Amino acid sequence: MTSLRAGLRDRRLHSAPTRGQSVAFGASGFPTQLMTQTFSAFVVYFYVAHLGVEPTWVAAAMIAHGILNAVLNPLVGTLSDRIRTPWGRRVPWIGLGIVPLVVAFALVWMPPPLPAAGLIVWFLVVVAVYDIAFVVVVLNISALFPEIFRTTEERARGNVPRQIFAIVGIVLGTAGAPRLYGWIGWSGMALVLAGVCLVLLVVSFLGGMIERDVPETGSEAMRWRDQLTYTFANRAFVPYVLGSLFIQTAIAVILAAVPFYVRYSLGAAEGEGSLLLGAIFVTAIPSIVLWSAVVRRTSPRTALLWSVAVFGLAVLGYLLPSSVTAAALIGVAVGVGVGGLLQLLEVVLAQIIDEDAVRTGHRREGAYFGVNGFVVRGSVVLQAVVAAAVLTSSGFDASLGDAQPEAVDGGIRVMVAVIPLVFAALAWLCFWLYPIRTRDL
Repeated sequence: MTSLRAGLRDRRLHSAPTRGQSVAFGASGFPTQLMTQTFSAFVVYFYVAHLGVEPTWVAAAMIAHGILNAVLNPLVGTLSDRIRTPWGRRVPWIGLGIVPLVVAFALVWMPPPLPAAGLIVWFLVVVAVYDIAFVVVVLNISALFPEIFRTTEERARGNVPRQIFAIVGIVLGTAGAPRLYGWIGWSGMALVLAGVCLVLLVVSFLGGMIERDVPETGSEAMRWRDQLTYTFANRAFVPYVLGSLFIQTAIAVILAAVPFYVRYSLGAAEGEGSLLLGAIFVTAIPSIVLWSAVVRRTSPRTALLWSVAVFGLAVLGYLLPSSVTAAALIGVAVGVGVGGLLQLLEVVLAQIIDEDAVRTGHRREGAYFGVNGFVVRGSVVLQAVVAAAVLTSSGFDASLGDAQPEAVDGGIRVMVAVIPLVFAALAWLCFWLYPIRTRDL
């Protein structure tokens, strides 16, 4: 154990990462997205339909979860930037957080036999631990990305395995989890997924999470107030984070609209929605490689503008289809744009962090990823507002079943196509205002 601690303390990255280190670092994308998607897709169903908890109680608990997660991001990010240890700034957080993270994730699905009030208390406590551990681990992994990969060339190549692993985690989290809990029960699903996530996070931690010696011109870490002041005053970060919020909202609205679109606009079974989502995410995997090549030949800003344009124009195609097959073909085009967004958003944010370090003399990856995480959580709120407004204004009534008013089909098509296009256009405008136009500083 002593030799392991010494090895982690003494290792530092002094040149470009090897291919093996890049793949090991990227492997972290699978378990983090697997847990994220499984939780977001099934936790409400589990506590309401399986355990019989009152839906309003679960909704209130989920609101508390969202608020805690949003607040934790900037707090953990700025604290991570300030801490100095012999093992580095990020690695200790990740190493200490992995086990609590996977244990808390498993316990979410393994409550003891309690009355409804007790189950809500269990949920709140366990999910609070899960939120804290998740932000500690995932934010610090994200903060390592600009440090490990230092140039646009390195970042474009290094982000490919991470995003591919992430997409596989997204697909299995939404499609694989139901098969598991149908086969071995919820507790069995929890143990299997937690075990897989633990193994991959440990492999990624030992093989790919290596810090550099980061020289800073200041003798002390930046003060809390200065952290936030410099972050929000950064003329590159403000348009970036607003654009990121808009594009995340566009994607969130599409994901929320797909089940309604499949059933009430295309007249297909609810399960057919997996074909539409599969078309997007499966196409996104090779598209990540395509956009990696584009950004290496142009610049992060140019490549991001192109990817947003492709995404925005593609989603407009959802207005036309009358069959699941036709809609899935539109999803292929949407997936090309999504692949670019997954690949490029962190590359651009890493460039902002580089520019800030030149200006301030401090490496502040944690603060930027933390504030970005706080702001983009607003996409969940915007998604809910859009869905409620569209369904209400179109006359949707769940009690009518499939016999909805004619206006519902039009409203849902607007929600899945036009509204995401509007958010994509706002994102494109923000990224057009992004002032860093070179490949590297």
